[in-house]
Amino acid sequence: MEWQNARRSSNVEDRRGQGGLGGFGGFGGGSNLFGGKGCGCGGGLGLIVVIILFWVMGENPLQLIGMMDGGNQVADSGYTNDGSPAQDDREGQFASAVLANTEDVWTELFRQMRRSYTPPTLVLYNQYTTSGCGGAQSSTGPFYCPNDEKVYLDLSFFQQMTQQFRAGGDFADAYVIAHEVGHHVQKLLGTLDQVNSQMARSSQKDANALSVRLELQADFYAGVWAHYAKELKINNEDINEALNAASAIGDDRLQKESQGYTVPDSFTHGTSQQRHDWFYKGYTTGDMNQGNTFAGI
Repeated sequence: MEWQNARRSSNVEDRRGQGGLGGFGGFGGGSNLFGGKGCGCGGGLGLIVVIILFWVMGENPLQLIGMMDGGNQVADSGYTNDGSPAQDDREGQFASAVLANTEDVWTELFRQMRRSYTPPTLVLYNQYTTSGCGGAQSSTGPFYCPNDEKVYLDLSFFQQMTQQFRAGGDFADAYVIAHEVGHHVQKLLGTLDQVNSQMARSSQKDANALSVRLELQADFYAGVWAHYAKELKINNEDINEALNAASAIGDDRLQKESQGYTVPDSFTHGTSQQRHDWFYKGYTTGDMNQGNTFAGI
């Protein structure tokens, strides 16, 4: 994968080093790579509670001064005055280049569908921030918030992919971003709102099943993007990285590793095989018409 000379996106909001007081809630209305859907996220915690949380997490409560002062830039934070990653910030530049390529690919595909593509904003943050879906924590993983049409990513997740899930590599990381952009595509096409509405009227079991279909379609869309991402000069090794990442975060594999057994009715993202197969189908066909993961339900 060659991204160093690729175009950078102007739709990156770099909040690293800024922090935020609303980032301790659970998630809800957004879709993320790991942890399920539904965002009751957020409301504000009292200042005393926040200070206690800072202390428990090993953070310096004096950092709150910077947050309450409007989130001013701190030394070595990696972001610039215009909100874009600094030139020497490899991970930030990488994320910006991948996002730019998704913009190019989806703009053309939407044009072919006689639609207009409005790109999402990619928010880079450290540990916690706020979103249109409430508070955001890095422990929850990357997610897309349909309320503000932004993708939220703590770049330390890429290290977790390598160290915990043994699924590292540039293109594995690119797949993470492309998957979340896939949810934005679902939002623009109306699928996300329709399915979320249906989930709200369903039992937990049926809602989980719908969530799986939604996530698998986002994997398929990530594969479609990879099919057309010619500028990045993707090779077979890159695709294998993405397939390995898709398999590594299957619900069955994660549940077996965490509790020793699986509960299929609780799956929200799909099995390792399903995630592998739908990404690969999108990559090999590049055909949006073959991504109906909801067929038969």
